[in-house]
Amino acid sequence: MSTTFQIDTATSRATPTPAPMKRLTVPKIRARKTDGATGEPLVMLTAYTARQAQLLDAHCDLLLVGDSLGQVIYGLPSTIPVTMEMMANHAAAVVRGSYHAVVVVDMPFGSYERSPEQAFDSAARLLKESGAAAVKLEGGEAMADTVAFLSQRGIPVMGHVGLTPQAVNVLGGYAARGRSDAEAEKIVGDAKALDAAGAFAIVIEGVVESIAVAATKAVSAPTIGIGASAQCDGQVLVTEDMLGMFERVPRFVKKYEDIAALIERTAASYAEDVRNRSFPGEDQTYQPKS
Repeated sequence: MSTTFQIDTATSRATPTPAPMKRLTVPKIRARKTDGATGEPLVMLTAYTARQAQLLDAHCDLLLVGDSLGQVIYGLPSTIPVTMEMMANHAAAVVRGSYHAVVVVDMPFGSYERSPEQAFDSAARLLKESGAAAVKLEGGEAMADTVAFLSQRGIPVMGHVGLTPQAVNVLGGYAARGRSDAEAEKIVGDAKALDAAGAFAIVIEGVVESIAVAATKAVSAPTIGIGASAQCDGQVLVTEDMLGMFERVPRFVKKYEDIAALIERTAASYAEDVRNRSFPGEDQTYQPKS
């Protein structure tokens, strides 16, 4: 059953709903890179809820409903257990909460690797149930045929090379990639294969900076770095990492705030008010009409 419906602005805490604006499109994102260069870098952050999308939307070109929600929202040890239902439901919430950014949804592990036909069924379901504009899948040259199959059938695809979290069991961890000549050559080759297959953008994650720069120069599609290089055509971070919600984050994360400390202080203030019976006060209770 489709999860695409509008927020009831009369009852939802998400009110007031921002005035709708013209949403960016996949072709406009792709066109930001011309003649091998991107004038204004693309801005992408992760979003998993409608309210989060509302707060980020005006500042981002793309919102990624990442399978990182498995760890960030559900407390899972990796992205491997994430399901199609999780991705579809969270993506639908992000679509409802946004008006400007292109919403991209991750295809979870096991939903696309078997064959291009399986990938099409999974991608079609995600887009139909969420209203998102595009899907993202991990893997380089091995997934090129699948990317081409989807692109030729009306499903925009964002690629993902370098450190691919869904392959953590094969990679043996989350260490940076591209430190050997062979691995560096493979990462650039993977990006070129996805570009030739029709990917409209390519995430480059956790690679030696020189390799990210080489891959960016080697492809016509915009590259979006995460733990890569400022010379990529755009950047993405997990929003909760950037906000300082977690103590432990990858070394490539810049914490722009310390929201975790703010939440702890606020919860402590609330707890103190409850225990000394100063909350709720007169302003928060219903009194008899005089």
